[in-house]
Amino acid sequence: MAFFSRLDLQEGLQTLSVLQWIPVYIFLGAIPILLIPYFLLFSKFWSLAVLSLTWLAYDWNSHSQGGRRSAWVRSWTLWKYFQNYFPIKLVKTHDLSPKHNYIIANHPHGVFSFGVFINFATEATGIARIFPSITPSVGTLEGIFWIPIVREYVMSMGVCPVSRSALKYLLTQKGSGNAVVIVVGGAAEALLCRPGTSTLFLKHRKGFVKLALKTGAYLVPSYSFGENEVFNQETFPEGTWLRFFQKTLQDTVKKILGLNFCTFHGRGFTRGSWGFLPFNQPITTVVGEPLPIPKIERPNQNTVDKYHALYISALRKLFDQHKVKYGLPETQELTII
Repeated sequence: MAFFSRLDLQEGLQTLSVLQWIPVYIFLGAIPILLIPYFLLFSKFWSLAVLSLTWLAYDWNSHSQGGRRSAWVRSWTLWKYFQNYFPIKLVKTHDLSPKHNYIIANHPHGVFSFGVFINFATEATGIARIFPSITPSVGTLEGIFWIPIVREYVMSMGVCPVSRSALKYLLTQKGSGNAVVIVVGGAAEALLCRPGTSTLFLKHRKGFVKLALKTGAYLVPSYSFGENEVFNQETFPEGTWLRFFQKTLQDTVKKILGLNFCTFHGRGFTRGSWGFLPFNQPITTVVGEPLPIPKIERPNQNTVDKYHALYISALRKLFDQHKVKYGLPETQELTII
């Protein structure tokens, strides 16, 4: 009985660790968004709001200049429970020398990019041990860093804006041994993710290649096998009222927030039930061989296209070498649009 109780406790803690992830960001974001205007207009504590805004203005460039990562936050036990829920694994195929800087491009986006978060923004899978002397920084939306408290939280995990200036700073102003991690397909690719599919929004995504050429950072392909398996996503038939409502909502969210709205579902609190928790499916992020890139201050389009094609070839090779081992059939092909 005690054995089963321990199992139930572990499973419960794993579920809670995943369940808290998005609500914590919402809660931390709501605190300053609601309290700062209230303090300024209706409270005797208006000085706290002024101090908060003054600090935000003073510290505005920190998130674009490496931020303030915390080894303690990255090593929280919470992230180990999060990792074990799926579980998530990081696999190295080649060493990354600390003599160079890197752009690790990851695919596919999935709905939430769980693999990238756990493997590169925390120490749950031991990235510091697997890639010693390499400092990873995960790129995400710039707008997150406009919100007090939230920006401190994400910076503590080594998360940075995916803006050109922030990434270029990390690749040129922080010495060597830096790796910026970019989920290249972005939110547009999130709409393509479904179990059993391997479709990437990559054919016209060349900005990361141009950045690599301008900075001389090596390009590293990586693929998170299983990322598309943790949620079911629904696209309703054209001509139905459900599709009209879905498309209207997607267009509205895109216009206001710059995000693509996915209509997805997963499991509930009990296995076999319906809900918005991800399915307990393994996610394995395989990091491939670095592709050396020359440093060219002003690369022309032909040069960008050349290295983009080389990158896609390396990514296809990585995918084909590991797909069967991590749950995909031999006949599965990587589709790039």
